[in-house]
Amino acid sequence: MRRIHYDWLEAGETTQRTVARLSQQLRRYLDDQAWLENRRIMDLIRDIEQHAVALRESPPSGDVMALDEPSPTVELPMERPLFTPPVKPDIRDQVLVEGDEDIDPEALFEQVYVDRERLRGHIRRALNRHSPVSLAAVIREHPLEQGLAELVTYLALASEDPDSVIEDSQTDHVEWIDADDVIRRAAVPRVLFSRGA
Repeated sequence: MRRIHYDWLEAGETTQRTVARLSQQLRRYLDDQAWLENRRIMDLIRDIEQHAVALRESPPSGDVMALDEPSPTVELPMERPLFTPPVKPDIRDQVLVEGDEDIDPEALFEQVYVDRERLRGHIRRALNRHSPVSLAAVIREHPLEQGLAELVTYLALASEDPDSVIEDSQTDHVEWIDADDVIRRAAVPRVLFSRGA
């Protein structure tokens, strides 16, 4: 029992020597692995260089590589449009007088469907020629076929698009011919569509 401390010291030294030997072997193994990986990389680089030299005299015909976009798309935080408050309706004080005309109520139940994709296509084609483009210019190019419903859909598309600007301070006048061949006119805030970044 008196020598147990010395036995522990000897056992500790033996353990430390064993750990040191294991560390050296592990370090040697990892060094060998790194050397083999570096050698493999160098072999691959040499192989690529040989292929490149062989192709220099007779390059392949056609496209060698295709890129999705020639330049990266960068969206900077400061390029986003500022908040624009919603359009305030201009309500004029008028006394509404009850009419005595007999109107068919079936007209209220007729549903009108406006194809939003068709209107987006009109806007895209106008933007392909020049940007920005006003709503009035788009309507001059593609007259309204469904009247006020189509005009309201254009305004809804503009309010949903972050690249569009609605200027309340300026107005544009648009006109269309309704189903009864009557020319209708409307004053709308100036809407400018523009291409995204």
